[in-house]
Amino acid sequence: MTDVLLETRGPLGLVTLNRPKALNALDLGMIRALAPALEDWAARPEVRAVVVRGAGGRAFCAGGDVRAVATAVAQDTREPGGEPFARAFFREEYALNQRIHHFPKPYVALVDGICMGGGLGLSRHGSHRVVTERLVLAMPETGIGLFPDVGGGWFLPRFPGEAGTYLGLTGERASAADAVWLGYATAHVPHERLEALGEALGAADWSQGSAHDVATRVIEGFATAAGESALRVRAAEIDRCFAGGRMEEILAALEAEGTPWAEATRATLGRMCPTSLKVTLRQLRLGRALPYDAMKDVEFRLSQHCTARPDFREGIRAVLVDKDQKPRWSPSTLAEVSDADVDACFAPVSL
Repeated sequence: MTDVLLETRGPLGLVTLNRPKALNALDLGMIRALAPALEDWAARPEVRAVVVRGAGGRAFCAGGDVRAVATAVAQDTREPGGEPFARAFFREEYALNQRIHHFPKPYVALVDGICMGGGLGLSRHGSHRVVTERLVLAMPETGIGLFPDVGGGWFLPRFPGEAGTYLGLTGERASAADAVWLGYATAHVPHERLEALGEALGAADWSQGSAHDVATRVIEGFATAAGESALRVRAAEIDRCFAGGRMEEILAALEAEGTPWAEATRATLGRMCPTSLKVTLRQLRLGRALPYDAMKDVEFRLSQHCTARPDFREGIRAVLVDKDQKPRWSPSTLAEVSDADVDACFAPVSL
């Protein structure tokens, strides 16, 4: 079975992520199939837009195949030519995200079900993100010894207030209504209307204005209200508690807040990798002022340093392999993570 299906269907380039048993997690083979297809569709004038969807009904894309990366790091697996697998994976994944970010035609992600980590890289960078009521959106990387990558350092700080800081540090899940409020989603369309939307895009008269405007008009014809965002309701608390420049300040603000939500959030942060928390907070603060292309280069450096640390393999073990949800982080507390430790994660890497 092909893990990614690529079709040219009339005026559309159609991508179907096709690893349903793995919740369409993105592996290196899929990345290597997608990149040239996008390049080809960008160059062909008869292709007016690209539509991306997930197979299986449960997920758009649950993230990058980090379990394969962890195995490759442990075994020092290399690509033909000698490049370490972990370097090739992140270099090529981030290049794919960058291609989507700068794609010259409408890129319509139909985000139905689970969308985490690398799934946001395949969707957020496109021009149109259509979500359904079944959306489960998250960047859970601090729970596996990583950081919110695939451009998270750029797009999370551009969510309202400190919502991106909150989501990036805690890995909390967001709903379709949250996604609309955050600005991740450009439209909400009911699940049962997605197939009709795809057909309408294929049947559209693409001569009526710019391709971007045509795609927007078609999608708007299917869009419905997503409802109230729980994140928006809690925005003032999130902004108060997550404004600090250091993790210690955020934890102190949560303690001072003293609500059940604040205590639960403190407990969540207490389970995350301490080094990842400090690295992520610096990444997100840095990303406020950096353009996407510059943040991509920062995140590549972070990917190489963080995947080389024992915390990454331990996080994968605890969450995805043994599934005991009891990672043994090293260092085990925020107090033990020095500024020098964080600096080391941002250091240049040789290419």
